[in-house]
Amino acid sequence: MKTERRRHGLGLALTTLALVSGCSKQGAQLGEGSSEITGSAGAAGAHKASRELLKCEAPVATLALVENSSGYTVASSYNLPSSPVPLIRLLAQQSGCFRVVDRAAGLKATIKEQELKDAGILRKEGSTVHKGKGYEAQYSLTPSLSFSEQNAGREVGGLMAKIPVLNKFVAAAEQVKLKEAQVALLLTDNETTEQIAAATGSVRVTDLGMGGLVLGKLGGGSGAGWANSNEGKVIAAAFLDAHNKLVVQVRELMAKDLPPPVATKSAKG
Repeated sequence: MKTERRRHGLGLALTTLALVSGCSKQGAQLGEGSSEITGSAGAAGAHKASRELLKCEAPVATLALVENSSGYTVASSYNLPSSPVPLIRLLAQQSGCFRVVDRAAGLKATIKEQELKDAGILRKEGSTVHKGKGYEAQYSLTPSLSFSEQNAGREVGGLMAKIPVLNKFVAAAEQVKLKEAQVALLLTDNETTEQIAAATGSVRVTDLGMGGLVLGKLGGGSGAGWANSNEGKVIAAAFLDAHNKLVVQVRELMAKDLPPPVATKSAKG
């Protein structure tokens, strides 16, 4: 009888914890869940991009990603990268909605090369570094980020402590965590200064931990960065959600005059 009671109590405890974590399946969904940003983009097209990523049939303009002058609010125990812009730049290029121009480290390197040429350090004849060859950014995209993590374990543990049998599993309940991120993307026409599109993205993920075992796609994770921490993955997913909503608006825009396409081996052939 004692063994049967223990088994019954354990089953009831596990069922209660599952209900606390949410009625839906453990995992993530865009808007309330998560999906990671992966893969690459370039002359070969989008490679291993998220299946959730919405795309355009053709680019509508050249685009520059702009750092938010107000900075980014990140309340996290992880040392995440200071800027989400590189992550969003990958999304913008993978979607095929824009030709992306660099206004960050790549631009600084280009300017440095020109300075070296003007100083007589680099060759002048046959050089591929020329002034006046850069493409203008027809649109600018500015991200906004607000991220918070709330530990719901104490509240859950307090409820379970008052229930016979379940009070033995309070420690496991304290590992239940809610992770949430809210972001926004603002698209501006550089010719008119008009904000022509805006989109928000959000993610909510419930992690259910039991004795150090975390259940769910975003469980575990250690160290820093977007790829190997729960917080980073949640933020990345929120930007993916916002980008998808932005693409819906971008598809309705008339394409601007674009520079020649990037030269590729297949084009030369």
